[in-house]
Amino acid sequence: MNNLENKYGKYAVSGLSLKLVVLYVIGYVQYYTMPGIFALLTLDVTALLNGQIWRVVSWLLVPPDGGSNLFFVAIMLFFYYSIGTSLERVWGDFKYNVFIFLGIFLTVLSALAWYVLVRLTGGLTPVELAVLSKSAAPFFSTYYINMSIFLAFALTFPEAQVYLFFVLPLKVKYLGWVDVGFLLLSMVTGNSAERFVIGAALLNVLLLFMRSRNWMSYSPGQVIRRQKFRRSVNEGKKSAAGPQSLHRCAICGRTEKDDDTLEFRYCTKCEGGLEYCQDHLFIHTHVKKGEPPHMMKM
Repeated sequence: MNNLENKYGKYAVSGLSLKLVVLYVIGYVQYYTMPGIFALLTLDVTALLNGQIWRVVSWLLVPPDGGSNLFFVAIMLFFYYSIGTSLERVWGDFKYNVFIFLGIFLTVLSALAWYVLVRLTGGLTPVELAVLSKSAAPFFSTYYINMSIFLAFALTFPEAQVYLFFVLPLKVKYLGWVDVGFLLLSMVTGNSAERFVIGAALLNVLLLFMRSRNWMSYSPGQVIRRQKFRRSVNEGKKSAAGPQSLHRCAICGRTEKDDDTLEFRYCTKCEGGLEYCQDHLFIHTHVKKGEPPHMMKM
């Protein structure tokens, strides 16, 4: 992932959470002003294959939930904006972009896979298949992408606390398990389209977990230290002459410019936001703020 970020990180979309919320707001405006237009926006695979290619992306304008209560819509939008921007700050724009766009791609892929399966095994006439595809299209929506965002937030900030119904304090990791239980229950009790799109959302979270176990599970304090370290690096880049490195091992001083295969991680037990290369991450002594970093005595 770090090699990809070094090569393509400059193309990452910054502020992606805000842009998603703006899409949802546009969708809710359409919901209230032009409700009939939604039939032209959903991920209806039959219509897509018949030439309505805009549906590949237009389904992103369909809001993740009904807009019958504007107050809860506002709360929902603010909540997902908050957790999304938290992930962006900790992961960085590139990793967050990969997670979101991969989720979008897997949702489209799940719709196509569902359509192929139904067409091959359903024994339906073209008219019946078109009707079924239209009725299943609303399930392939941003709703499950948002659910996957919350799962990613729970994996990254398991000890963070939210107030359920603005009263009951709960750690995010418990709500994450509730989220998983709800998704699994929906897979069991829902229709085939639901199973495919939920499977896509869970697969995206699973891929995230597999490729990023070593940069997840941050506490709020670690996030603050990480942000301070990034600011100090940026300030150093501006004040010093010549090209500067983004990562530097606190023990050996090597950077990604010395070897582009090196991986760097922040130590969660060291104070001061210290970063170590892969060779010294597990063999250094944890230090308090102000102490010089050093290796373990062997």
